[in-house]
Amino acid sequence: MADWDDAVFYHIYPLGLCGAPARNDFGAAPVPRLAELHGWIAHMRGLGATALYLGPLFESTAHGYDTADYYHVDRRLGTDDTLKELAAALRDAGIRLVLDGVFHHVGRDFWAFRDLREKGEASPYRDWFHGVDFSRRSPAGDAFGYDGWRGHYDLVKLNLGNPAVREHLFGAIRSWVQEFGIDGLRLDVAEDIDPDFLRALAEFTRELKPDFWLLGEAIHGDYRRLAQTGLHSVTNYEVYKGLYSSHNDRNYFEIAHSLQRQFGDGGVYRGLPLYNFADNHDVNRVATTLREPAHLDALYTLLFTIPGVPSVYYGSEWGITGARSATDDHALRPRLKLPDAAHQAPRPGLARWIARVAEIRSATPALRRGEYRQLHVSHEQFAFARTLGGDVAIVAVNAADAPCTLDLPAPAPDGTAFVDRSGDRERFQIGGGRLRVEIAARGARILARG
Repeated sequence: MADWDDAVFYHIYPLGLCGAPARNDFGAAPVPRLAELHGWIAHMRGLGATALYLGPLFESTAHGYDTADYYHVDRRLGTDDTLKELAAALRDAGIRLVLDGVFHHVGRDFWAFRDLREKGEASPYRDWFHGVDFSRRSPAGDAFGYDGWRGHYDLVKLNLGNPAVREHLFGAIRSWVQEFGIDGLRLDVAEDIDPDFLRALAEFTRELKPDFWLLGEAIHGDYRRLAQTGLHSVTNYEVYKGLYSSHNDRNYFEIAHSLQRQFGDGGVYRGLPLYNFADNHDVNRVATTLREPAHLDALYTLLFTIPGVPSVYYGSEWGITGARSATDDHALRPRLKLPDAAHQAPRPGLARWIARVAEIRSATPALRRGEYRQLHVSHEQFAFARTLGGDVAIVAVNAADAPCTLDLPAPAPDGTAFVDRSGDRERFQIGGGRLRVEIAARGARILARG
């Protein structure tokens, strides 16, 4: 799976970006809204993306994570042919396609659950769901009880130990590979899924397509637990939090501690390419969360240069804002159109900076696969090195309102020259075992041997 370590992800929540209706009436003719994404392919490539994580696509009741049919594209987005054509266009552009695998639960409109609601104890699908109990009523008013995901009864927990359920889900994955040529799955709420199911899924997909990639969603806990089931990556919520709060608190010690714990000497996740992100469809936009939007350049510099696989959520490359409410995530998943989104961007230069940093990452093996070594940390400055054999890169960021000079321990022999790849190609040379680097206010530098 080494080539996935080199990936740069773009993340789209399609029901939002494409302006789909909030609810599915299950009777309207399909509308090929998903075809709009053809117009985004050049933009993704311009940002340096080599993979697209495309959020829930299959027939569902509302937000996509309440599946009604795993075997057909949501009619609000189009038909199976709409997705097939998009997948082919992405493949031609060199962009791999990763879809949401929502296997922990289904929606109440899922065909087998509808059968259970209609037939009760006579339904052949009564054992497809977790916690079905005909001695009590459900909070939704059904003549039986069942388990929902964390108490959400519109999300019906599947019985993943049932062989018939596994056969149905694995059959869907097989069809997605055969029909659409998908390259991987992001497994929704993987931290809540039985590890035995995840191991079986990993074995199945490995036989189906040897380089098939599996990303597990985990917000808390030890990410190694999911990796040990055969998953290749895990969502790095620890670093997500550290990226913004280190800037908000002017306290780089937080993100430095996380990176050292995860990837430094003896780091708990060394060798595990975690999935790094600044925001996504479930959390506030980073431009909303940051107290000073001017820190976005430094934040995205870190995102693309720390160990792991970076991801950009659609629209955040322009600094758009959005905050969730207590009951609604729609502000996080807005309708966007090109070229209007780019022309109306709050921070149009941010996308250019992200593209530049992605280009440097692509051209610098040490930034993709190198060992991590902390060089300096203070409240408002942070620097580290990435090394891969003789390839060395140095990353330094400054959150302060004024320029600064860092005197760093050298990660290479005296006389070694480094070039600023992120700016004016200024040269710096190691002497006396030290390297002095000037950084602009709220700025960043990426140095590579030159």
